[in-house]
Amino acid sequence: MKKIVIIGGSGFIGSNLTKTLVAKGYSVIVIDAFTSQIHGKDYRKSVLYQSLCNICTIVRADVRKSAKWREYLEGAFAIVHLAAETGTGQSMYQISRYTDVNIEGTSSLLEALGRTKNKPERIVVASSRAIYGEGKYYCDEHGFQFPSSRGEADMAMGVFDPLCSACGKTMHPMSTDENSRIQPTSIYGITKQVQEQMVLLYGKMTGMSAIALRYQNVYGPGQSLKNPYTGILSIFSTAMLHDNQIEIFEDGEESRDFVYIDDIVKATILAIEKVETSNYAVNVGSGIPVSVLKVAETLKRLYGSKSDIHVGGKYRIGDIRHNFADLLLARNTLGYTPSMTFDDGVKIFAHWVMSQDVYPDKYENSMAELKQKGLLK
Repeated sequence: MKKIVIIGGSGFIGSNLTKTLVAKGYSVIVIDAFTSQIHGKDYRKSVLYQSLCNICTIVRADVRKSAKWREYLEGAFAIVHLAAETGTGQSMYQISRYTDVNIEGTSSLLEALGRTKNKPERIVVASSRAIYGEGKYYCDEHGFQFPSSRGEADMAMGVFDPLCSACGKTMHPMSTDENSRIQPTSIYGITKQVQEQMVLLYGKMTGMSAIALRYQNVYGPGQSLKNPYTGILSIFSTAMLHDNQIEIFEDGEESRDFVYIDDIVKATILAIEKVETSNYAVNVGSGIPVSVLKVAETLKRLYGSKSDIHVGGKYRIGDIRHNFADLLLARNTLGYTPSMTFDDGVKIFAHWVMSQDVYPDKYENSMAELKQKGLLK
């Protein structure tokens, strides 16, 4: 059996990827720190750990301390690097933590690969749509543009859409392709950009096949319902099961590309199994934007919740307005086409949520932290 090592393999994406790879006949080694923010105080009791402990080799280790796991890289067919701290808002004030884990951890992995005698054939790294920042827009008079961070003065007056730099008019969001400008608006986005660049450069330098997958907003059964810092479907779901108020930022029309977990797993396995030498980055998403207000209203209906959905015009520093993926390169190079629509996927997700324990709603605490740091306006 071919051996695959998944760094950060016990998280939402990693656990689903592991189960699918094992079912396909691969031997999988999962290396993960099992942080309490995702797995709780005792990681051995977490649902994610329990789903993996009997089907693969699990190594509890910090990605930054390769001496404790370097030996497992020997003879592997492929490495999948998923280890990272995630969450845009939290990254803006836990800067050392995010740069240490995401960048130093990747450095540790690449140095470990350099010391490996029987090197893997390929490495796949999880990048993010966050590296694009606002992404691609179109002005009717001045054509395509890649706006930088939105002005705080504009947002304070309720002007949330990026404006044309030439005429000041509102622009139309366009699907963002891989040749779009790289200009992250958060510390998290910067660290993902660096992760991607390091892995692709290493592949080019060593001749190892390297692919960076720029994931959009991933959701589905199995994602953490405990983490109040990432995943708006999870955050909204926990609040709604308590009938707590849902605070929608801006005017609710900001949109994201929500991609179902099975499609993420499919794209990642396609990247693992491609035979030709490769060294490039590719978008992985649904290609369809969905507004945050639609997400909240859909979940409220599915749960029968009494939560009040409040659109109050608040905004977070570092947030983007729109971003959805152009999937042409993914289709042409990986043969990837998403199979799950948001309307179908969110029903499956909500059905799963209602079968889980109801966890305390910590979202207000996370918002208080952002406000204290001056990042919530």
